Amino acid sequence: MGGMDLPVMPPVKPMLAKSVKQVPDIGHVEPKWDGFRTIVFRDGDEVELGSRNERPMTRYFPELVEALRANLPERCVVDGEIVLMQGGRLDFEALQQRIHPAASRVKLLSEQTPVSFVAFDLLAEGDDDLTGRPFAERRERLVAALAAASAPVFVTPATADPGLAADWFARFEGAGLDGVVAKPLDGLYQPDKRTMFKVKHERTADCVVAGYRWHKSGGIVGSLLLGLYGDDGRLRHVGVAASFPMAKRRELVDTLAPYLEDDLSGHPWGEWADQEAHASGRMPGAVSRWSAGKDLSFVPLRPELVVEVAYDHMEGDRFRHTAQFRRWRADREAAGCTYGQLEQPERFDLAEILPLG
Repeated sequence: MGGMDLPVMPPVKPMLAKSVKQVPDIGHVEPKWDGFRTIVFRDGDEVELGSRNERPMTRYFPELVEALRANLPERCVVDGEIVLMQGGRLDFEALQQRIHPAASRVKLLSEQTPVSFVAFDLLAEGDDDLTGRPFAERRERLVAALAAASAPVFVTPATADPGLAADWFARFEGAGLDGVVAKPLDGLYQPDKRTMFKVKHERTADCVVAGYRWHKSGGIVGSLLLGLYGDDGRLRHVGVAASFPMAKRRELVDTLAPYLEDDLSGHPWGEWADQEAHASGRMPGAVSRWSAGKDLSFVPLRPELVVEVAYDHMEGDRFRHTAQFRRWRADREAAGCTYGQLEQPERFDLAEILPLG
């Protein structure tokens, strides 16, 4: 970190939010940005981007480092989100591609798909450690400190109006945001503590279970592989359901046993065994730089079982986050599990809430 000397020094675990069903009326609500949570440390020319897992991400976003030097106070620590905007909405898939080991690729992507930074908290400014100050003061100082900032550095919009917050929750999903966050105005900054409140969309879908992965401990089911049929009749891998009690994981081994498929040639995802198919990144057996070298091969099942799962929103043609098991649907035919059942949010343009220039 060279000569960096700030009142709050890296690494810092960001403050977190607990899930609630309704937006609480506590005086401050802001959009929930869908990107990489990042704490920016700036001391003069030195800038470090700290991630949620405390690993620096600075090398992956050279264009953002320059923008932060131009827009942030000389010495500060700012909590926010790195996002990638394309066509007036967030593109998380494109953002994921920005994490690449090759410097030449990093440089190319920084030019082709530049990112933005949305600030929503100020942990330090100058010699002042603000983590022990109430959020209302930190927000006021953040807005003042970034008053002259311009794209691609923004301060998140916020409201104290519960009606407007509810409207944001309903409309902003159309731009790729995944809910809203409410923050107590008297709250201190508490790293790694769930002291904020997040409200996310929850919907259900009936999916085909076409395979499963073993749990890391072995001998029990780790996750169910979920599929939906596209207009072309192909069963597409849309995500996984993975949050089960250990007893349920053991039970699932027996539940799934009658559906085991030995002949991969007849399985809709049989091509996972072909390494060429992995290049698309769309097959359930594909290994990516996000899988940390884990074996993502799976046990194929005849695509006959239907399960109802809860999900928050889609990213392209897949569930953005892990889906939650709700119940088996013995009354549903697998062929009826199509994308047509999914709710489509109305389009919303980020230019309506951010000065994109």
